Amino acid sequence: MADVKFYDVILKPVVTEKSMDGYGEKKYTFLVHTEANKTQIKEAVEKMFDGAKVKKVNTLNLDGKKKRQRGSAVEGKTAKTKKAVVWLTEDSKDIEIFSGL
Repeated sequence: MADVKFYDVILKPVVTEKSMDGYGEKKYTFLVHTEANKTQIKEAVEKMFDGAKVKKVNTLNLDGKKKRQRGSAVEGKTAKTKKAVVWLTEDSKDIEIFSGL
Protein backbone atom coordinates (compact mmCIF):
# COMPACT_ATOMS: atom_id res chain seq x y z
CA MET A 1 0.00 0.00 0.00
CA ALA A 2 1.70 3.13 -1.20
CA ASP A 3 1.70 6.06 1.23
CA VAL A 4 -1.80 5.81 2.72
CA LYS A 5 -2.30 8.08 5.72
CA PHE A 6 -4.28 7.02 8.79
CA TYR A 7 -7.23 9.22 7.80
CA ASP A 8 -7.43 7.38 4.44
CA VAL A 9 -7.70 3.95 6.08
CA ILE A 10 -11.15 4.32 7.69
CA LEU A 11 -13.76 5.31 5.11
CA LYS A 12 -17.00 5.30 7.14
CA PRO A 13 -18.75 3.50 10.00
CA VAL A 14 -21.20 0.70 9.29
CA VAL A 15 -24.52 1.39 11.01
CA THR A 16 -26.77 -1.66 10.82
CA GLU A 17 -28.85 -3.51 13.40
CA LYS A 18 -26.24 -6.24 13.70
CA SER A 19 -23.34 -3.82 14.12
CA MET A 20 -25.27 -1.72 16.66
CA ASP A 21 -25.76 -4.77 18.91
CA GLY A 22 -22.01 -4.78 19.57
CA TYR A 23 -21.75 -1.18 20.83
CA GLY A 24 -22.37 -2.26 24.42
CA GLU A 25 -19.44 -4.68 24.17
CA LYS A 26 -17.21 -1.94 22.66
CA LYS A 27 -17.28 -3.62 19.26
CA TYR A 28 -17.41 -1.26 16.26
CA THR A 29 -17.61 -1.90 12.51
CA PHE A 30 -16.05 0.28 9.80
CA LEU A 31 -15.64 0.22 6.04
CA VAL A 32 -11.90 0.48 5.40
CA HIS A 33 -9.50 0.87 2.48
CA THR A 34 -9.25 -2.41 0.56
CA GLU A 35 -5.47 -2.59 0.93
CA ALA A 36 -5.30 -1.71 4.64
CA ASN A 37 -4.01 -4.36 7.02
CA LYS A 38 -4.95 -4.96 10.66
CA THR A 39 -2.01 -2.98 12.05
CA GLN A 40 -2.88 0.08 9.97
CA ILE A 41 -6.53 -0.15 10.99
CA LYS A 42 -5.57 -0.35 14.68
CA GLU A 43 -3.29 2.69 14.39
CA ALA A 44 -5.94 4.67 12.50
CA VAL A 45 -8.64 4.03 15.12
CA GLU A 46 -6.32 4.96 18.00
CA LYS A 47 -5.22 8.19 16.25
CA MET A 48 -8.67 9.30 15.05
CA PHE A 49 -10.58 8.70 18.29
CA ASP A 50 -9.07 10.04 21.53
CA GLY A 51 -8.88 7.55 24.37
CA ALA A 52 -9.59 4.51 22.20
CA LYS A 53 -7.33 1.49 22.79
CA VAL A 54 -7.80 -1.37 20.34
CA LYS A 55 -7.74 -4.92 21.69
CA LYS A 56 -8.46 -6.85 18.49
CA VAL A 57 -9.26 -6.29 14.79
CA ASN A 58 -11.04 -8.70 12.41
CA THR A 59 -11.33 -7.97 8.70
CA LEU A 60 -13.67 -9.20 5.96
CA ASN A 61 -13.04 -8.88 2.22
CA LEU A 62 -16.32 -8.53 0.33
CA ASP A 63 -16.59 -9.09 -3.42
CA GLY A 64 -18.65 -6.73 -5.56
CA LYS A 65 -22.24 -7.57 -6.38
CA LYS A 66 -23.28 -8.54 -9.89
CA LYS A 67 -25.25 -5.82 -11.66
CA ARG A 68 -27.03 -5.83 -15.03
CA GLN A 69 -27.83 -2.86 -17.17
CA ARG A 70 -31.40 -2.46 -18.30
CA GLY A 71 -32.07 -3.44 -21.88
CA SER A 72 -28.87 -5.38 -22.45
CA ALA A 73 -27.30 -8.63 -21.36
CA VAL A 74 -24.10 -6.92 -20.22
CA GLU A 75 -23.18 -7.78 -16.66
CA GLY A 76 -20.80 -5.88 -14.45
CA LYS A 77 -19.76 -5.79 -10.83
CA THR A 78 -19.73 -3.14 -8.14
CA ALA A 79 -16.45 -2.34 -6.40
CA LYS A 80 -14.92 -4.67 -3.83
CA THR A 81 -15.07 -3.50 -0.23
CA LYS A 82 -13.45 -4.38 3.07
CA LYS A 83 -14.99 -4.28 6.55
CA ALA A 84 -13.16 -4.15 9.86
CA VAL A 85 -14.65 -5.14 13.20
CA VAL A 86 -12.72 -3.42 15.99
CA TRP A 87 -12.85 -4.44 19.67
CA LEU A 88 -11.77 -1.85 22.24
CA THR A 89 -10.27 -2.67 25.63
CA GLU A 90 -12.39 -2.40 28.77
CA ASP A 91 -10.59 0.72 30.04
CA SER A 92 -10.79 2.68 26.78
CA LYS A 93 -13.34 5.39 26.02
CA ASP A 94 -16.31 4.76 23.74
CA ILE A 95 -16.14 6.16 20.24
CA GLU A 96 -18.16 9.39 20.26
CA ILE A 97 -19.78 9.13 16.83
CA PHE A 98 -21.72 6.10 18.07
CA SER A 99 -22.76 7.51 21.46
CA GLY A 100 -26.06 9.05 20.28
CA LEU A 101 -27.30 5.97 18.45
